Amino acid sequence: MHHFGILAHSTGGAALNFLAYCEEGFKRTGRHVHPDVTLDYIAFGHSMAAWDSGDHDAVRRTLAVSVDRLARAGAAFFACPDNTAHLALERPGPDLALPGLHIAEVVAEQAAREGHSRVAVLGTKYTMDGPIHPRALAARRIAAELPEPADREVLDRIIFDELVRGVLTDASRQEYLRVISGLAERGCDAVALVCTEIPLLVTPEVSPLPTLDSTRLLAEAAYEVAVGERALPSWRGGPYST
Repeated sequence: MHHFGILAHSTGGAALNFLAYCEEGFKRTGRHVHPDVTLDYIAFGHSMAAWDSGDHDAVRRTLAVSVDRLARAGAAFFACPDNTAHLALERPGPDLALPGLHIAEVVAEQAAREGHSRVAVLGTKYTMDGPIHPRALAARRIAAELPEPADREVLDRIIFDELVRGVLTDASRQEYLRVISGLAERGCDAVALVCTEIPLLVTPEVSPLPTLDSTRLLAEAAYEVAVGERALPSWRGGPYST
């Protein structure tokens, strides 16, 4: 058994990842047991100025503090249930104190396992404009499709004005479903929900496309590592090579 460390960077996604990890133990064993888990969270707001200015190195330094604390708590590996944070984690710098799962790789693995060929990518503007998910999908010969720029702005606003504050409205859900429907018309056969709060708003039952829920997929992968069904990861931050 390996002690799992959750590197939190936003509230709702980290909480959902923690819950999904613990529930994975019950789902697999029928008992309320799972390998030890520790969550460390330096409040998201402390990093917002750095995100807004594009200073990903500063965000990485903050995240590294959390990884250090997870290591001191006894964790053997970490996972960060925040897709955007991986833009900072991939910045060059000293090795992180623990090896970590990479959320984009976990999502892309599942997309390939399910046989998808064109995946819509929905997240923050930073994630949608960034290379992480398109790169991981392309390595498995899966095309990544993004919303139109105006729709990206709408989705990003909902994330930061509502979802990260725990606000869920039907009007915002309908906006997401509208965008997903448009991407389905453009030939997508799945949608990757790669802001970890989006699954709180868009569930598989209402989505026009099959969903790839980065929050729960990461929790499942972490559980598999913790119980020895998947090898311990080796990535310690910095550029990720598939």
